[in-house]
Amino acid sequence: MFWKFDLNTSSHVDKLLEKEDVSLLELMDEDDLLQECKAQNQRLLDFLCQPQCMEELVQLITQQPPEDMDEKVRFKYPNIACELLTCDVPQINDKLGEDDNLLNILYDFLRQEPPLNPLLASFFSKTIGNLIARKTEQVIGFLRKKEKFLTLVLEHIGTSAMMDLLLRLISCVEPASLRQDVLNWLNEERLIQRLIDLIHCSQDEDRQSNASQTLCDLIRLSRDQCSQMQEILETDPLLVTLESQPCVEQLLHNMFNGEPSETCVVCGTQILLTLLETRRPSVDPLLDSLPQGYERPGAVVSSSVLQGIESRLKDFHHLLQHPPKKESILTTIGILEEPLGNARLHTTRLIAALLQANTSSINQELCRLRTMDLLLDLFFRYTWNNFLHIQVEMCIAAILSQSLKNGKSYGAMEEKTNLEAPNGNAEDSETLISEQENLMITHLFQECCLVQRILDAWETNDKIQAEGGMRRGNMGHLTRIANAVQSMEKSPIQLQISDFITELPEDCRGRWETFVEETLTETNRRNTVDLVNTHHLRSSSEDEDIDSAFPSELSAQQAFSDYQVQQMTSNFVDQFGFNDEEFAEQEDNINTPFDRITEINFNIEAEDENPNAALFEACYNEHIQQFDDEEEDIWEEKEIGYGTQVKSRTRFGASQSSEDSSRSDLENGEPESSPATDDEGQGGCHNAETPPTLSPINGSPPTRRDGTTSEVLFSS
Repeated sequence: MFWKFDLNTSSHVDKLLEKEDVSLLELMDEDDLLQECKAQNQRLLDFLCQPQCMEELVQLITQQPPEDMDEKVRFKYPNIACELLTCDVPQINDKLGEDDNLLNILYDFLRQEPPLNPLLASFFSKTIGNLIARKTEQVIGFLRKKEKFLTLVLEHIGTSAMMDLLLRLISCVEPASLRQDVLNWLNEERLIQRLIDLIHCSQDEDRQSNASQTLCDLIRLSRDQCSQMQEILETDPLLVTLESQPCVEQLLHNMFNGEPSETCVVCGTQILLTLLETRRPSVDPLLDSLPQGYERPGAVVSSSVLQGIESRLKDFHHLLQHPPKKESILTTIGILEEPLGNARLHTTRLIAALLQANTSSINQELCRLRTMDLLLDLFFRYTWNNFLHIQVEMCIAAILSQSLKNGKSYGAMEEKTNLEAPNGNAEDSETLISEQENLMITHLFQECCLVQRILDAWETNDKIQAEGGMRRGNMGHLTRIANAVQSMEKSPIQLQISDFITELPEDCRGRWETFVEETLTETNRRNTVDLVNTHHLRSSSEDEDIDSAFPSELSAQQAFSDYQVQQMTSNFVDQFGFNDEEFAEQEDNINTPFDRITEINFNIEAEDENPNAALFEACYNEHIQQFDDEEEDIWEEKEIGYGTQVKSRTRFGASQSSEDSSRSDLENGEPESSPATDDEGQGGCHNAETPPTLSPINGSPPTRRDGTTSEVLFSS
């Protein structure tokens, strides 16, 4: 037991500190050193805060350990040193943050030639970050005196720890006034412009990727802090600079200057997508049906960002047609000669974000370039790239959503026109509405031929499957798109969609009507049934054989037998005295084979001629033993036997559940149902004139005066 151990034994650290010549490395070999430090062992802290010990700790995290050391212990001491310096002990923080000599040793780490050792860089970043949070004024003042601080950090931006250091400068500075000073300082040092300059094909991939990630995190972090802070002294200068049109244009210039590289395009597009993000949730049901994890661009998007992107839409369109060259790859379905590529995928994501921003000039430019037509070509060409499929589906959903909103405005506008001029010219009203007609929806149905493409792709897939081939990977998304189009026919813009369908060739129009009424309806029904019935699937064919072995008239008897077996199994452990702790595997639940009983919920009609009632009475009289009228204490200590177990089983089993349910109905004063409701599937009901007699002790099911049973529900 615990009192056998001596809890007052002194620490090995205290014993070592009693030695006069103890070294720092000797202490760092002790397992409980960090624990004693966090517990603020005063003797230990006094030792660690000596100038020579603090200097040795800082050198351990900034200098490469000898290469001839065993790799297993080479970074042991630097790791422990970092933990000691960042354990958030005030005495250590004060000693480190107020000593310029120690800070200079830390700063000299940045003067090394790249690349930095990533592990040491993480120790350095963690230590500086802790000081920024705990000794803010001292450390910020020290760093601002170093003219080349940001230059050295950006020189090592290829190491991810430097990215973390920049973000700590933005997020860990308090109070708000000091944070604003730091943001102004970073903006004056042109941090944003210098990060954008790193996203260029002349830079290596790590530097571009980390610079892009830094800018994306900075945007989200700045927006979150602006929304959470109650008192905002000034706007965030870094965010304002990043959202400015010159910065957006410079970013796009770097992306498309010369021969575009995939890394540069992807990194730049990620920043643009982050600028188009919004934290406000969508209230549009069509957009809410889109997959989770996609942050929908909102109405409040900086116009300078959109204007900067608009002038480069032709470059993105050209990129979709002529992506950076990629080698063919071997996939599970064969060799892909021309992969889609990450650049085209991110371009598609950007187009989807721009469509949801719903800017008139951008929509017109996309229509002029026929970008949606090109995206649909890629959708049906790369039938196994679901990353592309979901983005194209988002594009179509955004267009249909816009048309839905515009359709509502059309109806309101038409009603207003009729009210103002009841005898006015109908042609003027139609002209006014047609001028507001959604450009993208017309482009999608007439120039992109969306309906014809859906029908052709569906028939092609049916032909492939009929020949023994595999179902195409984009059919699920195609089904959702078809459903979205079909649902638009019931929307406020029904007339506009109907006109598009009517203008189709006669054979195509007939194919669409047949497709919607038969093929799509059947597909939706099948998908719904499959989703609903998933939890009824069996893990083996034995359960199916058992279910089919009993005819419907024996379902009550079989359910009752399963119920008895379950109750006996549930009490098996208590009956034979096993302890739960003796079972090592928690997953070995002996009740598992009998969980199927919980799914049984059946009714027995309270009719005299119902054969199920007589069948249940026979089973009940044969298996259930009546209790005496005297209430017994269920917690009374007594020898457990089989007879007692039968009583317990009957007392707390199905009959009790049914009885409680009936009693609750009477106590709540619920209206009695008529015989007509029984025919509608509501189950047996009590006689409205003669309520059933309740038996709270014997556990028998509620009975009517004529002897027939009421609704019975078995549950485990």
